Amino acid sequence: MSESDNRVRLDKWLWAARFFKTRSLATEAVDGGKVDVNGARAKPAKLVGPGDEIRVRVGEQLFLVTVRDTAERRGPASAARELFEETPESLSARERAAEQRRLTAPAFDFDEGRPSKRDRREIRKLRGR
Repeated sequence: MSESDNRVRLDKWLWAARFFKTRSLATEAVDGGKVDVNGARAKPAKLVGPGDEIRVRVGEQLFLVTVRDTAERRGPASAARELFEETPESLSARERAAEQRRLTAPAFDFDEGRPSKRDRREIRKLRGR
């Protein structure tokens, strides 16, 4: 068995590891520079295998993971978690960011429903329009 037998395309791996819902979204993220492999920008067809370090930005979250295994097909979430190992630094940074987002209160509280005309004027004033 050669080394290339245990390697798959980056976009396929990102999809199988459930970082993205579709393979085309994974391809767009790689093309958009949101994914680095071993510290360098990669193309969707880049082959990844066990031991490779991947940096993935999904929305506001940044994942730093090490590839543990590869998969050609997308399986259940429990199988997807076995494909990679997240670094402790990445995990703690994501937890800190989530806590920070939770602690920052929204500027307006719309529990009463739709904002009133006065609320909308105040929002526009804050946004500088």
